[in-house]
Amino acid sequence: MINGELKSKIDSLWDTFAAGGLTNPLNVIEQITYLMFIKDLDDLDNNKKKDNLLLGLNDYKSIFDGEIQIDDDFSVNGDELRWSTFKDFDPNRMFNIVQNEVFPFIKNLKNGEDSSFARHMKDATFLIPTPGLLSKVVESLDEIYRLMDSDVAKRADIRGDVYEYLLGKLATAGRNGQFRTPRHIIKMIVELMNPQADDKICDPAAGTAGFLVEAAEYLQQDNKKDKIFYNKENKYYFNNEMFTGYDTDQTMLRISAMNMLTHRVENPNIDYQDSLSDQNTDRDEYSLIMANPPFKGSLDYDTVSDDLLKVAKTKKTELLFLTLFLKMLRVGGRCACIVPDGVLFGSSKAHKAIRKELVENNNLEAVISMPSGVFKPYAGVSTAILIFTKTGTGGTDKVWFYDMTADGFSLDDKRTQVKENDIPDIIERFKHLDKEIDRKKTEKSFMVGKKDIVDNDYDLSINRYKEIEYKPVEYPPTEEIIAEIEKLDKEANDALQELKALLKD
Repeated sequence: MINGELKSKIDSLWDTFAAGGLTNPLNVIEQITYLMFIKDLDDLDNNKKKDNLLLGLNDYKSIFDGEIQIDDDFSVNGDELRWSTFKDFDPNRMFNIVQNEVFPFIKNLKNGEDSSFARHMKDATFLIPTPGLLSKVVESLDEIYRLMDSDVAKRADIRGDVYEYLLGKLATAGRNGQFRTPRHIIKMIVELMNPQADDKICDPAAGTAGFLVEAAEYLQQDNKKDKIFYNKENKYYFNNEMFTGYDTDQTMLRISAMNMLTHRVENPNIDYQDSLSDQNTDRDEYSLIMANPPFKGSLDYDTVSDDLLKVAKTKKTELLFLTLFLKMLRVGGRCACIVPDGVLFGSSKAHKAIRKELVENNNLEAVISMPSGVFKPYAGVSTAILIFTKTGTGGTDKVWFYDMTADGFSLDDKRTQVKENDIPDIIERFKHLDKEIDRKKTEKSFMVGKKDIVDNDYDLSINRYKEIEYKPVEYPPTEEIIAEIEKLDKEANDALQELKALLKD
C-alpha cells in the first residue's frame, strides 16, 4: 500500500498535472507511465553496464551510445536522451528534447521490429502542454523514485503499488471486477507454483502483468538464473517465448509491455485480446497459468467461444475463465487462479459442472481460502485460490484445504502491516503435502478425499469440511456462585456504610 510521504508526493504530482491543464485521469496516468519508463530505461541501461563489468565482459552496447537516428533527416547525441542528463536542463530545452527526441526514440526503440513493446508504444503521444509543467513533473518523479529506492520501499514491489495507487484515481478503477492483485499474494502464488526455465507461462487477464513480472523475477533469482542467462537458447526463450499476457485495455497493455521490459524480459507476447471470445485460439498451449480474472458478472453468449460453453453454459466470467484455463493448458500444465467464493459452493448447473470437471476429469490439488479483506480498499469480496493440473483423465484423489485468516496486513481499508501472516506457513505446508495427510480437520489445513467432495455435490468451500473443536467449559456449582454473589453484595454494602459514616463526620 502507498502511504506516508510517498503517497503525499504522488498526490502532489497529480495536483501538478491538474494545475498545468492536464485533467483527464487516463491521460495523466499514461504520461506518468511514459516518463517512468524513460527513467527506468536509463537506470536499466546503467545496471546492465555494471553487471557486464562485474562479469568481466566488455561486449555490452548501450542503447544510448553514439549518434541516435531519430528520423531520416535527424540524429542526436544519445547521451542527451538519458533521464539523468536531460533532467538538469532548463525547462525549454528539456521540453524540446523530450517532445522531439526522447518520445520518437522510445516509440522506435525496437527499430520497427514486430515486438509487443513496439506495438503498444507506437501510439504513445506526448501530451504535457508546457515546459514549466514538464519540469515540475520530472522534478517530482525524481523525488518519488528517491522514496521508492529507500530501504523501506525495497521490502515490497513498490512499483506495483504505485501503479495500483495511480489506477485507483481513475473513476472506473475497481469497476467490472477489475482491480490489481496485491503483490504479496502474487508472490505467494508464484512461490507455490515454482516456475521453471522451460515453462510456457500465460495470464489471460494480465492487467499490469503482475503475475508475469513476478514469475520473471522468480526465475532471475541467484539460484535459478544460471539455467537461463548462461545458456543462449534458454535466454532467447526467456526473452521471446516464455511469457504471454492478454488484456482488452490498451493502457494496461502499454503498462504491461513497459513493466516486463524493465524487468529484463525483452519481447514478451503482450497483446490485445478478448480471452473468452473466438479471437483466442490458444488451446493446449501453456504449461503454467497464473491469473486473477475479472469477476464482472455476465456476458452475452454470442461473445463467448463455443468450446467454453460446451463445458459450462454460463454467462458468468469467473466460471468461463476457469473453463478457459483448462482449454489453454497443455496436458500436465498447472494453474493457480483466484476465484470468488461463490465458485466454490454455487448451486447452479454451471457452477457444479465446472467443479465436477476439475475433480473428475483433472487433478484438483488445493483450495486456499482467503479472508475478505485481502482486496480492500478496492473490494471486500471473499476469495480463494484454486490450484489444479490438467490431465483430461482425472487424477484427483485428495484435495488440500487451507484456511488463511491473516496475510500480514490488517483486513480493513487501511491495510497496515501486522505480525499475523499465514503465507509462510501456506508455502511450507504446500511444499510438503505428504505431511498433511494425517492432519485433523480442526487444524488450519487438512486433506479431503475425493469421495467426500463428490458426496457433497462437489462443494469446495472449506467450511463444508472444517470441523470445529468444542471444548467443554466447567462452571462451579450453583450454590458456590450464589455464595460468591452474596459475599460480593456484603462487601459492597459494608463499603457503602463506611462511606456514609465518613460523610456524617
